[in-house]
Amino acid sequence: MGARTGQQYLDKLNAMTPELYVDGEKVTSKVAEHPAFRNNALTYAKLFDLQHDPAHRDVLTYESPTTGERVGTSFLVPRTEEDLKRRRAAFSVWAEYSNGFLGRTGDYMNSSLTALSTAKKFFSQADPVFGERIEKYYEMARENDLLATHTLIPPQVNRSVSGSQQGGGNLSAKVVEEREDGIVIRGARMLATIAPIADELLVFPSTVLRGTPEDAPYSYAFAVPNDAPGLKYFCRAGLDHGRSSFDEPLASRFEEMDAVVVFDDVFVPNERVFLLGHPELCNAWYSETGAGALMTHQVVTRTLAKTEFYLGLASEIAAAIGIGGFQHIQQDLSELISYVEIEKAVLRAAEADGKLSEDGVFLPKWEVLNAARNWYPTKVSPRLTEIIRKFSASGLMALPGEADFEAEGRPDIDTYLQSATLPAKDRARLFKLAFDASVSSFAGRESLYEYFFFGDPVRMAGAQVNAYPREALQERVRELLARD
Repeated sequence: MGARTGQQYLDKLNAMTPELYVDGEKVTSKVAEHPAFRNNALTYAKLFDLQHDPAHRDVLTYESPTTGERVGTSFLVPRTEEDLKRRRAAFSVWAEYSNGFLGRTGDYMNSSLTALSTAKKFFSQADPVFGERIEKYYEMARENDLLATHTLIPPQVNRSVSGSQQGGGNLSAKVVEEREDGIVIRGARMLATIAPIADELLVFPSTVLRGTPEDAPYSYAFAVPNDAPGLKYFCRAGLDHGRSSFDEPLASRFEEMDAVVVFDDVFVPNERVFLLGHPELCNAWYSETGAGALMTHQVVTRTLAKTEFYLGLASEIAAAIGIGGFQHIQQDLSELISYVEIEKAVLRAAEADGKLSEDGVFLPKWEVLNAARNWYPTKVSPRLTEIIRKFSASGLMALPGEADFEAEGRPDIDTYLQSATLPAKDRARLFKLAFDASVSSFAGRESLYEYFFFGDPVRMAGAQVNAYPREALQERVRELLARD
C-alpha cells in the first residue's frame, strides 16, 4: 500500500470495531463519524493527504527499500547527518500544519519503531527473536502507513507504591498467562493519546521497574490492533464542544483525545511480543536502542513549530491593539524570539554532533536533545501561554461569538470591539484564537500535556544530572584550586 491518503485512513478507521467509552456512550463502529472524534480524525486525514501533495510528497515520503512504493519519511533509518535533516524536514511539514498542537502525529511513534527495528545488540541480550519480531512489525507498519498510539504508566491509584504493588498487584496491566502461541494481558494503563483514531496500540515499558522478581509480569513490550478483543478505552470528556472554527479555532481542529486503557484478558500472539521479562532491559528500552533520541528529535521539531506559532500570535496581538511599541512588550517578544532561535540551534547541534550507533544508525546527540526536553516543559511552555494572557488581558473575555455578528446588535459590536488595525469581527477571530491558545479548556490540557510529556520533570532532571559527564569540569575546578 505505501503512504496512505486521508480517505484510506478514514475508511480503515470506520471499518474497525474498537470498544470505546466516552460521555457515557459505548462506541464500537464508525469512529471517524462520531462527534467526539470526527474533527480530529479529519485533521489527521489531512496529514495523510499531505503525503500525496506535490508540494510535500518528496519531503514526506521516500521509496521503500523492500517494495519501491512511497512510504513515510519518519520510517527512514538515518545513516548520515543528511538523513537526520531529511527526517526533520518531514517532521516540520506536519508540525507546522498543526502549529505544534498535535502531539501524537504518526511520526512520533514511527521514530521509536525505526530505532527499535535496528537495535539488534540490545535485543540479543534477551533473545534475538525479539529484535527480529519488531523489525518485521516495523516493516509492516511502514508499508501500511499505520498510525499508532501508545501507553506507558500504571493507573494513578497510590503513587506511594510501585505500579506492581497497586491494588495488590492487580491494577497495573500485567502478564497473567504465558502460552505457547503468545501472552494474555490483564489490568490497566495510562494514558493513550489519540487512542480512538489510531490503528494500533504500542504497549512499551514504563522504564521505572525495580528489577525484582515481582516486576517480571509487568516487564514486556508488545503491539495489538486497536480493536483487539478485550481491549477497552475509557476516554476523558471532550474539549471540542462542537462549535465553529471561529469560536474554537484550535479545539475544533486539534483536540486529541486521551484514554485509559483496560486489558480484559487481551491475547497477544508471539509475533507481536517484542520483549518479555528482563526488567533491566525494559528500563533501558529508550536509552540503549536509540528510540529516545529519534523520538525527541521529532518532539523538539514539533515544539519549535509551536513556539514559532506563539511568537506569531503575540506579534499579531501587539499589532492589533497598538502595544508593540511598549518596551515591556518588546521584552516579552524578545524572549519568544530567543526561545525560537535556541530551539533551532538545539536541532542543528543535535544533528551536527550526531554519531553512528553500533547498529549503524546515525543518532542525534542525546545530551543536547535531553537538555531541550528538560528545558521546554518547565521553562518555555508555561511562558508561551502566560505572555499571550498578558498581551491580551481583558480582550480574552470581551469576545462575542460568531453568531453575534449575525444578530441585531452587530452595529454596536462593530463600533466598540474593533481594534487599532482590525474591524470587530477580525479582532474577535484573532482573540478567539488567543483564548483557545492560553485560557480555554483546550489550552489547559495542552499545558498539562506539555509539562508531563516525558514524565515527571523532577525525575527527568535527576536522570539528566546523573547521566551527564561532569567529572572533567569538576577536574578543571580542582586544578584551579591547586594552582600556586
